[in-house]
Amino acid sequence: MDEDDSRKTKKMRQLIIARKDLQMSPGKLAAQVSHASMAFVADRIRNGGRNDDIDMETTGYFVSIEIDKETYWDWFCGSFVKTVCEARNRNHLMKAAEMAGELGLKEGRDYYLIRDNCLTELTPEEVDENGVGRTLTCIGFRPLPDETTHQISRKYQLYR
Repeated sequence: MDEDDSRKTKKMRQLIIARKDLQMSPGKLAAQVSHASMAFVADRIRNGGRNDDIDMETTGYFVSIEIDKETYWDWFCGSFVKTVCEARNRNHLMKAAEMAGELGLKEGRDYYLIRDNCLTELTPEEVDENGVGRTLTCIGFRPLPDETTHQISRKYQLYR
């Protein structure tokens, strides 16, 4: 860590909220929470990859992603703090997205709505334009300063 990065920074936390009403099995819940946790990294990898001038047969993809210093030092190199809360139902989960918007957070950048493809234990709640059925299971936030995550999580209890 260089001098500039040794400054005191805010504690970072990743908030994930999962729906309790779906009564997902422990394995399904773990998978959906994992999707929610990884969504912000996966998005940056998908959008930071390039394959120009690379021999894809032998090398693979080159991915360059940008992550702000605070997230890098305080979360990736820090304690990887996550909090998993429960939402009573779909409306309660969407309230978190609404609160996030009121805080200036943006879907697809600061938080991600996770929808299961309903290939195993869930029944589709919605069908997209391609006829694919999905069910909203979780919302996952990128790592944010504690005070920001607490503004949302205080309306939810820890998942139990």
